[in-house]
Amino acid sequence: MSDRAARTCARPVWRRSCSVKPVSRTSLASAIDEVAARDPVLGSLVAQAGPIKYRPRDPDGHFGALVRSIVFQQLAGRAARAIHERVRATVGGELTPDRLAAVPDEALRAAGLSGNKLASLRDLSAKILDGTLDLARSSRLSDDEIAERLVTVRGIGRWTAEMYLMFELRRLDVWPVDDLGVRQGYALAWRLDPPPTAKQLDPLGDRFRPYRSIAARYCWEAVALHRRGADPSLR
Repeated sequence: MSDRAARTCARPVWRRSCSVKPVSRTSLASAIDEVAARDPVLGSLVAQAGPIKYRPRDPDGHFGALVRSIVFQQLAGRAARAIHERVRATVGGELTPDRLAAVPDEALRAAGLSGNKLASLRDLSAKILDGTLDLARSSRLSDDEIAERLVTVRGIGRWTAEMYLMFELRRLDVWPVDDLGVRQGYALAWRLDPPPTAKQLDPLGDRFRPYRSIAARYCWEAVALHRRGADPSLR
């Protein structure tokens, strides 16, 4: 999903869905147990879907994860993967800001990048190289602080920043209310019709703090269960 597809309103204050300060380290299993115990609907969903796992981090590190997010925006999976692999091959070796910056525009366009995505990758590389964006300091920054820095990069919006926080940095208290899948999954699990808007969903995640990322991921699981013909709302 792209930022354009996920976004339903103008950029809001970041504290609306991301934690204000870093959460103390907690195992994923403990966080799942905690949120399942707080709410019977989510507990039933956890029992049906089973434990979720962390996705592997990007082999090219934090920079590579953001490059991949930009490349994949608004493209089908197979096409996006092909372009991403061609970009990596064009850069050669480890995908880093300085290596990417050294590749001519023509070579990156030949790999399949659109003009807009090329401009986004150039801006991302430049901001890292000049120190405007320091991905290495992520562990010392809150979700809000990271997000506020990321959205200064061309092509990185709210949704992309939230996915980066959840999957690359494995932050546990992100609540991506603009994500259509999260809204649909919440509606399926809690039997709401129509699904909540982003504004309506925002306060519904409060009871899962500081583990709203877990609740969001199980909303996606609710959609997957529904598509397989299972009932995600057993109480």
